[in-house]
Amino acid sequence: MTLQEVATLLRSMGIPLAYHHFAEGESPDPPFLLYLSPGSDNFAADGIAYFKVTQVDIELYTDEKSPNTEAQLEALLDGAGLFYDKTESYIESEKLYEVLYELEV
Repeated sequence: MTLQEVATLLRSMGIPLAYHHFAEGESPDPPFLLYLSPGSDNFAADGIAYFKVTQVDIELYTDEKSPNTEAQLEALLDGAGLFYDKTESYIESEKLYEVLYELEV
């Protein structure tokens, strides 16, 4: 799966989505999703990137804890056969919950 295919998958949730961030002043009301590629974890062989792996972070932002939205996103990722690790934090300055899904494609 490519980064573009991940974006297409996320769009199917029907909530606002942007790569990395929304433009200044255009951030939608929660819930919304951000996705980004912070790096790679390539496999090298014979001095070349033999097998390229893209790291992908998917960030779900909500103004209150939303197990249903998380379950919907996780079902989407599971259905696509994507393995992920999940962490959660609260951003006090923004009054938002952030649930981070880290995966590789």
